[in-house]
Amino acid sequence: MGFGNQVQFKVYQQMENNIIPVSYEELEAKAKEQLEAKPYYYVAASAGAEVTARNNNKSFEKWHIIPRMLCDTASRDLSIELFGKKLQYPLLLAPIGVQSIVHPEGELATARAAADMGVPLVASTASTYSIEKISAEMGEGDRWFQLYWSSDREIAASMVKRAEAAGYGAIVITLDTPMMAWREKDIEHAYLPFLEAKGIGNYLEDPVFCSRLDRSPKEDMSSAIMLWAKVFGNPSLTWKDLEFIKGQTSLPILLKGILHPDDAKLALEHGVDGIIVSNHGGRQVDGAITAIEALSEIVDVVKDEIPVLMDSGIRRGSDIIKALALGAKAVLVGRPYMYGLALAGEEGVKQVLRNLIADLDLTLALSGKRSVSELNRNLLKNIK
Repeated sequence: MGFGNQVQFKVYQQMENNIIPVSYEELEAKAKEQLEAKPYYYVAASAGAEVTARNNNKSFEKWHIIPRMLCDTASRDLSIELFGKKLQYPLLLAPIGVQSIVHPEGELATARAAADMGVPLVASTASTYSIEKISAEMGEGDRWFQLYWSSDREIAASMVKRAEAAGYGAIVITLDTPMMAWREKDIEHAYLPFLEAKGIGNYLEDPVFCSRLDRSPKEDMSSAIMLWAKVFGNPSLTWKDLEFIKGQTSLPILLKGILHPDDAKLALEHGVDGIIVSNHGGRQVDGAITAIEALSEIVDVVKDEIPVLMDSGIRRGSDIIKALALGAKAVLVGRPYMYGLALAGEEGVKQVLRNLIADLDLTLALSGKRSVSELNRNLLKNIK
């Protein structure tokens, strides 16, 4: 049996319990019910009127799958290869910071769940727990490191080097957050968890960051927080600055936040190793194009020279099918696993992944395909 068939069998036979809601909508509603308003909205809310966040999901509805019949789909292959490594599934956990605001174990629980399920984790610069602590939870599990490029370039370089030393397999540079957007719910609640020393674990354990302080964070946390606030963003970055980071590591470098085809061309010109088409889940520019709308044009520009991945709006197996058919090599999922973490910790994250992978497996088979490598645009019809 395929993965999806196995999950169905275990659930229907009550060999495995559903510890969290199966549908995304109910999962989010349950998390809202359980969490306090400030942390819930920090995760759930987006920039401005949240038009982009809503459209991220709606834009998937414009693409319709055209299933093919009488195809032998008894066995399926969900695996892909990225940067010379075989991955079981075309799925990664997107970088999300400050996970401790929804569960005390935060990124540590997520790391264990990801490793157990064979899904790579992209660990955030803004994690409450450090690069090294997250890595220690994952054993041989695949992990990448997402970099928020500090205005102090030596801090950025230090984090990249630490990630490589800790066994991370790629560096993901998030481009769309040189500063935080106008997020109405966070402003309304006057809530920025970093000012409570949450989400700055990588800074507090970074030797370069700590060298900029007169006293250690343990002795003077307030000064450490103020330094974080000073160095976090870097709106002065340009394409020329990529050479500096490339000189700090031998790992593949991916750029996250690309939405314009001309930026995809520039990424190629500057020798990066991959692109993640993303609008940050709608959290940065309200009214921006959705990731799924931008995807195919960027894939056409890149022409298989480097892998193109995609996030922002992945909620179900059919969303993954559509993104892969439009040319994404893999997708990243974000908010769903955060809600699973909030409700049931490590096991909640595992069950979110179980459900997504099972849904992907069954939808692939029912679409008439045996392998994710067979997916292409012929499977889809765009209904304007």
